[in-house]
Amino acid sequence: MALLPILTAPDPRLKRKALPVERVDAAVVRLMNDMVETMYAAPGIGLAAPQVGVLKRVIVVDPAREGEAPRPMRLANPEILWASEETKPYEEGCLSVPEQYDTVVRPAQVKVAYLDETGTAREIEADGLLAVVLQHEIDHLNGTLFVDHLSALKRGMLLRRAKKATRSGGPRRAAGEETGVVA
Repeated sequence: MALLPILTAPDPRLKRKALPVERVDAAVVRLMNDMVETMYAAPGIGLAAPQVGVLKRVIVVDPAREGEAPRPMRLANPEILWASEETKPYEEGCLSVPEQYDTVVRPAQVKVAYLDETGTAREIEADGLLAVVLQHEIDHLNGTLFVDHLSALKRGMLLRRAKKATRSGGPRRAAGEETGVVA
């Protein structure tokens, strides 16, 4: 496995739509495994292939909290089949928008179809943190960052701060802290 470089905003590759995976082969599994290693090292709780410069519809997530056993999920071609009308606000952050956090309101529950690392079609119903992380990462596959859910004023402010943080190489808050979701 290998650590992959994580792109940061305003890299234009983050705004491109990822292409479907034709089949889950050895190269896709290797990408998934490298992404899991990169996500843990960052640290984060989710990572999408476009964040590492690969325009494929692949995400990895692990909503386990500190002290819990890791439970990484590897998803190819994830698609939201259903989202609840009920919404919930979460403070989110993003490995591609370093050190910036803000509240995003998303559906509280989702049902997602995907291919796992063996190429098997699966569905999962999620709520809470897992629902947020899945939606956040699927947004990346469509060229959407969490800041795109904010007002233009807030988005501009957070992107300017992120650019400054990237230049300074400052410390990051630990992923999944009570104050935010970093994916």
